[in-house]
Amino acid sequence: MRVCRVGLVGAGGVAQRHARVLTGFDDVELVAVTDVTPDAASALVGQHGGRACADVAELLATGPDAVYICVPPFAHGPAEEAVIEAGVPMFVEKPVSADLGTAERIADLVARSGLRTAVGHHWRYLTVLDEARALLADRPVRLVSGAWLDKVPPVAWWSRRDRSGGPVVEQAAHVLDLIRVLAGEVTEVTAYGNGTPPPVDGADIDSVTTAALRFADGAVGTLSAACVLGWKHRAGLEILADGLALALSEDGLTIRDADGERHVPADPDAARVAVDRAFVDAVRGIGDDVRVPYAEALATQRLALAVADSARTGATVRLTTPGLPAVLDTGVTADA
Repeated sequence: MRVCRVGLVGAGGVAQRHARVLTGFDDVELVAVTDVTPDAASALVGQHGGRACADVAELLATGPDAVYICVPPFAHGPAEEAVIEAGVPMFVEKPVSADLGTAERIADLVARSGLRTAVGHHWRYLTVLDEARALLADRPVRLVSGAWLDKVPPVAWWSRRDRSGGPVVEQAAHVLDLIRVLAGEVTEVTAYGNGTPPPVDGADIDSVTTAALRFADGAVGTLSAACVLGWKHRAGLEILADGLALALSEDGLTIRDADGERHVPADPDAARVAVDRAFVDAVRGIGDDVRVPYAEALATQRLALAVADSARTGATVRLTTPGLPAVLDTGVTADA
């Protein structure tokens, strides 16, 4: 395959970013875009080329080599099902759904089809992540502290629990994903929300959430999420191991050990390019650096929903072996 022909489902902000990146590659052609708002699809193809399609079926009829699904959390499911049925490799933006049932269903379809997939956890492509992993390779993690402290994004669906899953699912999933990479799997979550939504019409999410985490390897930790500010205050995590303190965000890695403190910068824009480059290369058969296929994203989604469920119900959520659903301490299957 000399050129990868890509279709985009969705024409919002994240789809526009992918379109800019993809059309900057000399081996990618944007062939089709569809969106529930036809004018948005037309505007995107006006900028980057391709054809504005009425729906996913028309987009698939153009014969793309790969499809990017860039829709809000509540809209996931039908597009993925259609793309899987067509046998076309797909890139899905995170979070992969607003509920566990949809994500589990799509994951099962992907597993049975053997389809090439990737999910947009671009933090996995931060250059400093490998350095953090190397520093922790021979030191057990003792304590983890993750946070995403931000504002309410200017989209109506975001402040509705059934539409976005809430801040932990929609925003802090990036932090939870790196927590899993660096500290291992979480086995138990106890979370609390303040019960007060942000001052946005129709909002029903908690404006702040905090959670205690217990890890399979013995570490403990916390996650905090907030949407009460007018700016993005902090998003990242801190890890303590014996004689080592790490602080990691999109902007870089700060290391403190017996040798003192040093900072290694990171480039989040380069990571956003790298996640697309890796998927395109995999589709073209010239690379194999997809770091978050759908099944791996499901494990992060399960953890995010466990935090959200615990905050909503007041119950501790115990997570079983990766690949199996989380369960509340009442024995009820966790779902958002």
